[in-house]
Amino acid sequence: MGGGISTLIGTFALFAFLVFLAGVGMVVISASQNRPVRSGIVLSVVGLATGVLLLIISQGVIVVAPQQIAVVFETIRGELSEPRREGTHIIIPVLQEATIYDISRQEYTMASGREEAVQNRNDDGIIARTLDGQEVELDVTVLFSVDTDQVNDIHRNWENRYRESFVRPTVRNLIRNAVSNYNAEAIYGISREELELDAEESVRVRFAREGLLLDDLQIRSISFSQQFIEEIEAKVSAEQRQQRATTEAETRRIEAGGIASARIEEARGDAEATVLRAQAQAQALSLISEQIAANPILVQYEYIQRLSENITLALIPSNSPFLFDFDSVQNLPSARPDFRAPDPGAIEFGELFDLPGSDLDLEEGQNSGN
Repeated sequence: MGGGISTLIGTFALFAFLVFLAGVGMVVISASQNRPVRSGIVLSVVGLATGVLLLIISQGVIVVAPQQIAVVFETIRGELSEPRREGTHIIIPVLQEATIYDISRQEYTMASGREEAVQNRNDDGIIARTLDGQEVELDVTVLFSVDTDQVNDIHRNWENRYRESFVRPTVRNLIRNAVSNYNAEAIYGISREELELDAEESVRVRFAREGLLLDDLQIRSISFSQQFIEEIEAKVSAEQRQQRATTEAETRRIEAGGIASARIEEARGDAEATVLRAQAQAQALSLISEQIAANPILVQYEYIQRLSENITLALIPSNSPFLFDFDSVQNLPSARPDFRAPDPGAIEFGELFDLPGSDLDLEEGQNSGN
């Protein structure tokens, strides 16, 4: 504990004891030669006293490093005095006992089959059961340090056994408790981080009660049973297939909607075209009606224009309700000065006024005429 200073003082104490032995030797030699032995006695007494004093001092000097703290126990009173922080301190040997604690960050790993676990002699992962009864194995590392304000409590409760007697069993128990609140599938998926945070918080609270400061808790890996992994993989595959089927169905729906929209637009176009054609025909018929009203003979004229060119004679019964009115033909009125014929390019009268019998097979007419 005293480091270099204790070693140096111990070396001086050794020299003092050598002086003591030298004085004893002088006393023996002087006595055998019947010479005075006073000088030898003085030398041996001084050497012995100096050696004992230096030895006591060397045992009472403690050097506390920057990452250490010393707990001092008063043997007579049975109490713990104020801890000694970094620096050189002197205690009274026998009456006071000092124990050095490391206050730097410490690591404790509980794992299975890992090199660091073997080094820590803890080749054991934490086996726990989930809320749905699945067994999982966790590799966990905790990073912690000693709270300098509570180091006396640690010494009183655990002494230097706190790593094996408190840290290890406490972390294992709290990890098991945290795992039991989750289903295995949730831990396998998105709840792993949440599990780690819950476990870390519970360990931090428990450590603080015993004078330890938790810096970090790391769940380094979680191992599931092979059967569970196969079930999860099968479920994930099924979900992926369902997702693909949903995507394909949505694609087909969109494509069908596009085709339907195209057909609707096409039908709308056809309907609009039909409406336009009907409107044009209605306008044409209105114009024809106006022209016929102005010139009733126009109907007979159009009929004659549609007769075959090789007709020379046609016999028509006088009492036939035919289109010709010979009286009106013979007594044609004079042309009206305000009459205006329709534009031939805009309306084809023959197409819009297709009279029945206009395409006559006039061979019959010729035969009847003959």
